[in-house]
Amino acid sequence: QHPTRCMAISSPILDIQHATVYRGDALVFSDFSFVLQAGEHAAIVGPNGAGKSTLLKMLLGEVHSVPLDHTRVRLFGEERWNVWDVRKKLGIVSYDLQRDYLICAEGRNVVLSGFYASNDTYDHQTFTRDQVSRADEVMRELGIESFATRVFGHLSTGEQRRFLLGRALVHDPPVLVLDEPTSGLDLKSCFQYLDLVRTQIHKGKTVVLVTHHLHEIPPEIDRVIFLKGGKILADGPKLNLLTDDRISTLFDRPIVLAQANGWYQALPGLS
Repeated sequence: QHPTRCMAISSPILDIQHATVYRGDALVFSDFSFVLQAGEHAAIVGPNGAGKSTLLKMLLGEVHSVPLDHTRVRLFGEERWNVWDVRKKLGIVSYDLQRDYLICAEGRNVVLSGFYASNDTYDHQTFTRDQVSRADEVMRELGIESFATRVFGHLSTGEQRRFLLGRALVHDPPVLVLDEPTSGLDLKSCFQYLDLVRTQIHKGKTVVLVTHHLHEIPPEIDRVIFLKGGKILADGPKLNLLTDDRISTLFDRPIVLAQANGWYQALPGLS
């Protein structure tokens, strides 16, 4: 007989099973389960208060599930993970990060701060020649090298967003998580930013969008998860979920969808 060969099966990026999560006294998730595989681009869509930000904070290790017997939360196959190690594998750009980032930080230092997951760079931090070279490479890739010495507070919203994307990319992580990526951007900046996101997908990164704006979902993202009231209402292919009836139910009002070139847009329906 031929010896049996064991096939190596990669662990999911994120594997949440039967999680109960509180924010303060408020119950956000009850018996919540969600799995994301490597290379599986996904959009998590839902109204405000759905639990999207709590899910992000779970990834960052800022919020934890109640330790129940049947609960399991694994990130990159680990039930207990070092936040610093995870940040090398998981690049997150969130609205909270942009709001709280120090406005006096110089552009290049914003990107370099990704090596320490800090808010600006500090005197006690050291950077190798390779790290500085990597930061410059990322800025060139994102078209922001000319703003390297500009302070964060003097940049436009779109430029700030690109520098924070550079901060997330400086480690070359396999996964990008983007929280409402085009919020506050004008049309030109919005489309430029989405082009950058699509470029990262084509380079092989797994991209997860957390949003309530359908126009932010690139054609390359096929899996859509509807999140509402801390529960997954639906999870499946974009073609099946992005329909007038399903979106209207998710947001509790009549909505019609327009579609062009693989992109979607939500429009008001008739009451």
